[in-house]
Amino acid sequence: MTTRLILALAALSVSGLAHQADAQPATKPAAAKAVAAVDVPLIPRDVLFGNPDKAGPQISPGGTYISWLADVNGVMNVFVAPAGDLSKARAVTNDSKRNIRQYFWAFNDTHLLYVQDVGGDENWKLFAVDVKSGQTKDLTPYETVPGPDGNPIMLPSGQPLRPTARVVGMSEKFPTDVLVGLNNRNPQFHDVYRINIETGESTLVAENNEWAGYVTDDDFNLRFAQKMTADGSSEIYTLLPEGKTELFQTIGQKDSLTSGIGGFDKTGQVVYMQDSRERNTGALFTIDLKTGTRKLLAEDARADVGGIIAHPTEKNVQAVAFTYGRTEWKVLDNAIKPDLEFLAGVAPGELSINDRTLDDSKWIVSYLQDTGPVRCYLYERGVGGKLGKATFLFTNRSKLEGLPLAPMQDVVIKSRDGLNLVSYLTIPLASDANRDGRPDKAVPMVLFVHGGPWARDNWGFNPYHQWLSNRGYAVLSVNYRGSTGFGKDFINAGNFEWAGKMHDDLIDAVNWAVNEKIADKDKVAIMGGSYGGYATLVGLTFTPDVFACGVDIVGPSNIVTLLNTIPPYWAPIISMFTERVGDHRTEEGQKLLESRSPINFVDNIKKPLLIGQGANDPRVKQSESDQIVEVMQKKHIPVTYVLFPDEGHGFARPDNNMAFNAVTEAFLAKNLGGRAQPVGDDLSKSTAQIKAGGDDIPGLTPGGR
Repeated sequence: MTTRLILALAALSVSGLAHQADAQPATKPAAAKAVAAVDVPLIPRDVLFGNPDKAGPQISPGGTYISWLADVNGVMNVFVAPAGDLSKARAVTNDSKRNIRQYFWAFNDTHLLYVQDVGGDENWKLFAVDVKSGQTKDLTPYETVPGPDGNPIMLPSGQPLRPTARVVGMSEKFPTDVLVGLNNRNPQFHDVYRINIETGESTLVAENNEWAGYVTDDDFNLRFAQKMTADGSSEIYTLLPEGKTELFQTIGQKDSLTSGIGGFDKTGQVVYMQDSRERNTGALFTIDLKTGTRKLLAEDARADVGGIIAHPTEKNVQAVAFTYGRTEWKVLDNAIKPDLEFLAGVAPGELSINDRTLDDSKWIVSYLQDTGPVRCYLYERGVGGKLGKATFLFTNRSKLEGLPLAPMQDVVIKSRDGLNLVSYLTIPLASDANRDGRPDKAVPMVLFVHGGPWARDNWGFNPYHQWLSNRGYAVLSVNYRGSTGFGKDFINAGNFEWAGKMHDDLIDAVNWAVNEKIADKDKVAIMGGSYGGYATLVGLTFTPDVFACGVDIVGPSNIVTLLNTIPPYWAPIISMFTERVGDHRTEEGQKLLESRSPINFVDNIKKPLLIGQGANDPRVKQSESDQIVEVMQKKHIPVTYVLFPDEGHGFARPDNNMAFNAVTEAFLAKNLGGRAQPVGDDLSKSTAQIKAGGDDIPGLTPGGR
């Protein structure tokens, strides 16, 4: 987006030998009184995983309205209230099937935009709603993508391929328009349209046959276009008149996930860029397009740029965030230093600025905690040297108040080859009588692996950490090599290391937890989604003696078939996968990928496995779960498989998420011995289908729900 500056980058050997790694606590666990096991009640799943009370607070550009997401009959919709009276809030959207997860204000101060897909297929449509009349308009009313013969392209499921929309640019100079990318002509590339949000009128701006993405300015000019090359590098071109282009920057493969253009300053002649070239971590630079002068604004030797605060109209970057274990802000503009100092004392937790009015007089700010809900405030800036005023708005989950929540510790674990693995540990409250951050004796543990793998874990309230620790498990999340945020060297250490050194890091973390007497070595589970699901399958096939059980959520079982079935619009960035994971198009590459694919090592599985899958997943197709379940059944290896016909890459509907978590809770209790809330009617409220197994898990009906 052009006016609310966002720095965005592209974007997703085995050993069972014990290895003792050193760990350095980055922060001490929060002090709390000793709690006996009998004093820690089970926290109901719906408190942790049900829809929040309110989420995503924003303020309209003119400051007229405050908005947020809230539940309407089990579905999150957008609510709007006058900025001065939240009691007059009303729902302005009426989705009855799937939560609205992303929305934002148009600059006319009267319309909201939001995106929605169908059943988790990630083919997003863009909608505009008039907050005064309540009228909703589909801005991208396209249902099919035509093939070469003019007929709709059909998916293997028999359904037509639907186009997906991307917001390319918005500007306060054109408050009723939005630039949108649509692949409704060619499924691999997004053409750019200018759409009037009030009338829905659409005008083609650029037909795209080669670019992975564009960068626009506030005048709605397409200024830069980016594409990936065969070796995984990224090329950024300046777009010139009459369709001409000129190479602006080349970003090598090693820097492609830590470097990229973020946007422009007010003049449109200075570009902001995160850049790790000739260094390790991605720092923030400016480049003067007239003189070519490059200037360093902010850097951190341990972490990449993690976020920015930019003035809403002047577009100058005022502060930059870096996250190693915890988030730290570096202030660049003294104009907001008093504001940040004042806000630091308003509430505990990590501060974030959600939104700002165009005149910068009002901010929406939030405070993230690890042992409580997010607290949201309206901040009215002071004038004439006077202090500002912060008015409490709401917490996102009021039912969390007063519950026995466990602190999250950030620790650094050394890998066997000396890398620092920034990790997050939560232990059961009742296990730590002296409150030293370590259980009094080793407890069962869940290794909770993040997806991506080009993503990272962070500190803060995590419903999975709280849920599992409340059930009696230590929970450990590890930023293994390949994770983002810690510089290019750390990311590139994961190249071609799926089921290799990336998995070694996870094993090293488990061994650390055992050696620290945190985890009972015979009662460690591995669990995760997407790449974390793949890591689960790797854990049970490549290191079958380490884990007591595994929970795989939408994880690929065969990397070759995974890469052969990626969504069409991922094709322009396929080289990122082939140069970091392995090339499925060559014989040598296929051999590597087959040697790292769990489906080829099913015979090694000897511990219980639970799989969850969405039928509409566009990234990790249902076939990835189907095929490993089929092989296991043929070999008479037990597996429990839960399929959700109305979900995609993960479980977005709360009823479905709680249903799978209910199954997971019973599964873990059986195999690790922790506490469990009965499955109850969580399954019957969902669309869950038990496709395999389940006969030995309390509360499940094999072949049903």
